[in-house]
Amino acid sequence: MKNLPLILLTTGIGITSASAAQPNTGKPNIIFFLVDDMGWMDCSTNGSQYYETPNMERLAAQGRLFTNAYSASPLSSPTRASIMTGRAPERFHLTTPAGHLPPNPDVPLLKKQDAAWKKVIEATSRTFMPTEEVTIAERLKEAGYTTCHIGKWHLGHEPYYPQHQGFDTVIASGHHPGPPSYFSPYKIAGFKDGPDKEYITDRLTDEALKYIETHQDTLFYLNMWHYAVHAPYQGQLSLMEKYQNKVDPRGKQNCAIMAAMIESMDASLGRIMDKLDELGIADNTLIVFVSDNGGNEYDILDSGYPTNNDPLRSGKGNIHEGGVRVPCIISWPGTIKAGTRSDHIVSTYDFFPTLLQIAGLQPDPTIELDGESIMPLLTDKGKMKRKAIFTHFPHYVVATNNLPSSSVRTDKWKLIRTYGEGPDRTCSYELYKIREDIGEQNNLADKYPKIVQQLERMLDDHLIRTQATIPVLNPNYDPSVANPMGKQNRFPVENYPCY
Repeated sequence: MKNLPLILLTTGIGITSASAAQPNTGKPNIIFFLVDDMGWMDCSTNGSQYYETPNMERLAAQGRLFTNAYSASPLSSPTRASIMTGRAPERFHLTTPAGHLPPNPDVPLLKKQDAAWKKVIEATSRTFMPTEEVTIAERLKEAGYTTCHIGKWHLGHEPYYPQHQGFDTVIASGHHPGPPSYFSPYKIAGFKDGPDKEYITDRLTDEALKYIETHQDTLFYLNMWHYAVHAPYQGQLSLMEKYQNKVDPRGKQNCAIMAAMIESMDASLGRIMDKLDELGIADNTLIVFVSDNGGNEYDILDSGYPTNNDPLRSGKGNIHEGGVRVPCIISWPGTIKAGTRSDHIVSTYDFFPTLLQIAGLQPDPTIELDGESIMPLLTDKGKMKRKAIFTHFPHYVVATNNLPSSSVRTDKWKLIRTYGEGPDRTCSYELYKIREDIGEQNNLADKYPKIVQQLERMLDDHLIRTQATIPVLNPNYDPSVANPMGKQNRFPVENYPCY
């Protein structure tokens, strides 16, 4: 059985089916507002002086800003699966952003050998989230919620679309990693095009406002999952012009297209908050705002990289902080103290058990969750039990210089274990006092070997418990073969027209 608790804003695919609407019973509506590829420093709430996000500031002023929030993966599909299930994506071997590729259930998880430049055989990722996984939408329906997904899904082709995973209404969704176009015509199956050059971020917001107004007297869960700010890089010229001559005092961020895309996303958040106020249901609505991974620092535009995650190291597609630390705000009037912040570590796989608890539902004892309810952090009552969060990313990513690796983050420490990069192709280790060194510049692994051993035991326990696929030595490895790591992908601006 699949149950239903709270509401998140997501993206959908263009199918609407009637659902037995139930009157609001005192539980909050839930809006899960998920942004794609928005880095931790891509907002004024975390210190950017270039991007303008006044509505994120507004949301933080009425809720709680989480400064140590993490995505379960540095890439899209795995994180989205963690949100939907409360489970680490390595449990079902969806460890790359492969949700746009055809299903591959029968492909071995480890090949017999790999390319000659690779020291280890990297894991093979599944390209879908199994329908056997119980989603938050399915569980919330048990508590009387109607459910809607709007926007990006990226968790598989049919039969793995959101309408098969507990969503009553699905709009502008599918397997796309990014929209075929930000401007109408959108070329998204089942989604009616708007007027010529209509902007998809605005259009998805229109659809969300219609859904909220129609369901204002029911208990609803809304996934508002924007395509923004993923490639293709297309902003509205009217917004881009204001940033073209703007100078970042830090000298780090300077991409007018990204700034315009972020401002459009922020305006979407503001319009949704305005609608909740207008309908008088803001006090009975929980909003979760988060990104699926860090900002993109490898797609080269004519004006430079799309964003800059400094002071964090690296970005999307890399296991260091810039790839996995993400902006996160949660608002729940009357429950979460307004204008506060939390420095506790939270992960995207924590949202599932949290929403279950808010909806008055119990976890299924037959399903092992990796997340823990963060209600103690929302209500300031009680303490979290878990001691660490984990990331398993067993892949080479040439553009970001990422090597197959796993990490464990505790309150004080972060350990990264990289496969095949140590002496005699053993594992290598990076250890950081992460609260003091968020840029991961001072590797303390040699100085604190006992801490490395302690954290490695925790990591091993997690990987065994989740049955993760671990890279093995590549018998085809040849050190004389040129290593392509660090080469950048190039996506010229002229390929992505803005209007």
